[in-house]
Amino acid sequence: MKLYYSPGACSLAAHIAFSEAGIPFEGVKVDLGKHQLAGGGDYYAINPKGYVPFLVTDEGLSLAEAAVILQYIADRKPGSLAPQAGTVERYRLMEWLNFIATELHKGFGPLWVPDTPEVTKERSRAALGKRFDLIVKQLGDTPFLTGHAFTIADAYLFTVLNWSGTLGVDLQRWPLLQAFQARVGARPKVRAALIEEGLVKQSSNEEVAA
Repeated sequence: MKLYYSPGACSLAAHIAFSEAGIPFEGVKVDLGKHQLAGGGDYYAINPKGYVPFLVTDEGLSLAEAAVILQYIADRKPGSLAPQAGTVERYRLMEWLNFIATELHKGFGPLWVPDTPEVTKERSRAALGKRFDLIVKQLGDTPFLTGHAFTIADAYLFTVLNWSGTLGVDLQRWPLLQAFQARVGARPKVRAALIEEGLVKQSSNEEVAA
């Protein structure tokens, strides 16, 4: 399988899911600024939407949209990263995936644009803060979004929250979110994905999970 990705973008969630599920894949790096592949070539010719993640399976199936790709990966290893399809638990997971995609992922959008007026950016940060309040309330004393098991929703949330420092969103108001980030970031397979994308450095005595 080929995963078209850009380091640190929302495609990181799919990379984490592959790593956690132990499913091999080929990563194809995309320059989102130029919409070009690392080795040359027009990315729009592969994915007309122009963004990542984009997945091409061994059977030739093409999939876009992070929330869909995450479920596809999870379903390759049933029970590992998502509840069984058709169950109430799966619908709860899908609820989280859609919330993260529409309320958080898109909520960060204006902060990525350099010429967005500062007043608009502040409104975006305030709106994100309200969403963070809701997540903290739902998390409570559980380690992950749906309870005690790590799922693809946690991979997606971790990826999006990882943009906070770069975009001037201070998470100090939400220590539970900071603890969540630290907890997920310390998972061996998550750390392996971060190292592979060049987002963190591998220590000299660290053995990265395969």
